[in-house]
Amino acid sequence: MSEPARYPGQQAGRPGRVLRRTARRLAGALGAALVLASALPGPPSAAAAPARTADEARPAAGSTVSAEYPVTMTIESVNKPVAVPNGIVTISGHVTNGGKSVLKSAHATVRKPWAGKPLTNRSDVAGVLTRSTPQGSDGISLDSPQYALNELGPGQSQPYTLSVAVADLQLTTEGVYELAVDVWGSTADNQRDRPLGIARTFLPYNPTSPPEAQPSKVTTLWPLVHAPVLAAQTLSDNDQTVPVLRDDSLAAEFAPGGRLYALVETGASLTGLTWVVDPDLLDTAFAMTKDYRVQKPGTEGNAAKEENTVRGTGTAAATAWLEKLRAAVAKPGSQVVALPYADPDLASIAHNAPELEGIDTALGKAATAGRLTVEGRLSVDTRSDVAWPYQGYLDQRIASVAQRAGAGLVLVNGASMPESDALKYTPSATRPIGNGQTALVADQVVSSLFEQDLATAQDQTLATQRFLAETFVISRQEPQHSRGLLVMPPRDLTASTAKVLAGALQAAQDGKWVEPAKLDALAQTAPDPKAGTAVPAATDYPARVRDSELPAADLTATTRIQNDLDTLMQVLTLPQRVRGPFSAAMVRSLSTEWRNRAAEGGVYRDGVQSYLDELTRAVKVPPKRVITFAGDTGVLQVSVRNDLTQTVTNLKLVLSPSQPNRLRVELPSEELVLPASQSVTLRFPAEAKNNGTVNMTAQLYTTGPDPKPYGAPVVFRVEVTSVTNGVLYVFGGGLVLLLLAALRFLRQRKRRVAHDDEGDAPLAPADGPEEGPDGGDGPDGGPAGGPAQGSTDGTAHGPDDHDGAGGTPDRAAEAARTPHDSSADGRDRATSDEKVGP
Repeated sequence: MSEPARYPGQQAGRPGRVLRRTARRLAGALGAALVLASALPGPPSAAAAPARTADEARPAAGSTVSAEYPVTMTIESVNKPVAVPNGIVTISGHVTNGGKSVLKSAHATVRKPWAGKPLTNRSDVAGVLTRSTPQGSDGISLDSPQYALNELGPGQSQPYTLSVAVADLQLTTEGVYELAVDVWGSTADNQRDRPLGIARTFLPYNPTSPPEAQPSKVTTLWPLVHAPVLAAQTLSDNDQTVPVLRDDSLAAEFAPGGRLYALVETGASLTGLTWVVDPDLLDTAFAMTKDYRVQKPGTEGNAAKEENTVRGTGTAAATAWLEKLRAAVAKPGSQVVALPYADPDLASIAHNAPELEGIDTALGKAATAGRLTVEGRLSVDTRSDVAWPYQGYLDQRIASVAQRAGAGLVLVNGASMPESDALKYTPSATRPIGNGQTALVADQVVSSLFEQDLATAQDQTLATQRFLAETFVISRQEPQHSRGLLVMPPRDLTASTAKVLAGALQAAQDGKWVEPAKLDALAQTAPDPKAGTAVPAATDYPARVRDSELPAADLTATTRIQNDLDTLMQVLTLPQRVRGPFSAAMVRSLSTEWRNRAAEGGVYRDGVQSYLDELTRAVKVPPKRVITFAGDTGVLQVSVRNDLTQTVTNLKLVLSPSQPNRLRVELPSEELVLPASQSVTLRFPAEAKNNGTVNMTAQLYTTGPDPKPYGAPVVFRVEVTSVTNGVLYVFGGGLVLLLLAALRFLRQRKRRVAHDDEGDAPLAPADGPEEGPDGGDGPDGGPAGGPAQGSTDGTAHGPDDHDGAGGTPDRAAEAARTPHDSSADGRDRATSDEKVGP
């Protein structure tokens, strides 16, 4: 029930109290005037040094709560944010009792600025925010207007609204003034009427139109970035390639109420913005305008299939968002800067892997791909030679990596290249830093106002008023010279903060001390010869920023991805299906966006490597355990399987025995051609020297001038049997023949001796044919049957073929009738029927 009440004046039922209060206030004012010279800061100095630290840039949140000052005040809106003659300024916020005693007879009031003089330089603006308790330098409380407050117990809060005429503030000239509101009253444990708390902000006063000072040219970066979500996997559906996303977070971002939707909508209301766009985000949005799939959790490294993905839901939102963005960037005065594709982290690379093999080439390709992607998706001209290190922090190593990647323009945080204290004004942002590079140094204080999510009305109002104050003072430091300023919000600019920044820019433009400028115009501004151009050494890089960098292990892992990808590309007949998705995914694994999402970045990188390994393993030698090789010669059969959906070539299979002196393998010279989703069985002629086990390694190699191993080797055992058995049979058979011949010779000799002993008995044949152990003689005196011819059957047997070595003469004869199974020396070669599947 609190209503605004004006003091002094007649108020029903309280005339005496009003008069007493007025007397006390007059006495307090006189007392304050007597102690100002000694107890309080003097008038603002004439120095014009700009504020230095980000901490100073943060808006004041109100007075420090203590027993003496138990009240916390907030300023949650200032309408109008820029004071004009004969205008009214309305201030609203909340009063909260943060003490332990009840607030009594309290009221909120506005303080008239100290001596009615403006804050003439940026250090004075920063100094206002260093105060925590009510002080005389905050000005003198006005008797009117005042806002009477209820009794507030500990922890209780009450809103207030105060409308004050600009004339009552007695602002003497144009400039920036402190605007303070405070609470006067007493507490139950201290009945003395006193100031209980205060809140401060700033109020520019701009009575001159047109302004006498030259307006500052302000370039504002408007970032559109997001953590990578496009996966390396794709899904084929009716001969159409369907993109796959790691999650569907962009569906909400692109829809009304989402961050990216709000950024485009807010940016479209402004003129002269410089849109800084990650091309990967545009590619993802374009992919979402058609049917797309989203990986189920835990399937990041697997080939995309219907069962491990779900249909995406953001097609309509992505389509509308792209159309809205195209219209926004086409506005006159706007400019689009294309970041390198997927926004690789230059600072992490420079500090942890500056000599990484192929990194310069990769960054150069990322810059080219970024420009082509943005121009193609948005149908606008872009600038792509711009480097934006993380949070704009720069050192010599980062500048070197950016220069090698082709970046001639570097966006820099003012904390990396601070100005000398001797410089009493804010110079333009353009700084030549050598090696053909130009740094655009953002104003540190102004940019830091928008680093955090300004979600509360208090933060939003104080950031807006501080922005207006800083830019107004800058434009009046050397009013005859216009200067170029760079405003650099963070990459992850939130929707609420973007609206605050847009409102502040618009208010400053309406006040005519700021004009929007494109990045190109700022880069062409003549540099101030007194501005600092020294790039700090790597040792001066902020430790807190370095702690969040991508580690060397994550960066160097991309070398393995690239090497494995190059090997896979050599064997594919349709490499374009794989090259594009994996090259982009490799750069995405280096994205700056993983800085604050270390766990997500690790999962993404592991998923890319795992999927590449899966594709590589799809062309393989199926595992074997044991092959039986029976005989001294034969053929080893080994299968190669291609589970990819395209033909594979430029490969050869090499078998390497662990003991070549025991088993020698002849290698074919022809290259493999493996049709999609099929197996091919290769035949390797082999010759065994000894029985026993030989370990055999089957390894695929790429062909060409620089053969490389492809995939993992497969090791199996070859059991060599019956190599010497056939030889023994031959020798044994010859020995038997010799024995039989000797026996026959002896028997014939005995008969001749017996015949000779009979004297003149006529020579006559025996009663019948004699049969010896070998089957006897034939009628013509020849052998009735010759010795059996030994046959060696050399056969390579698979795990399920246990016929053993050797064989019957019938089998040998049958094998001899197969042309590819017989050799020039007449020895039979039998082959295994084993075929190993995937």
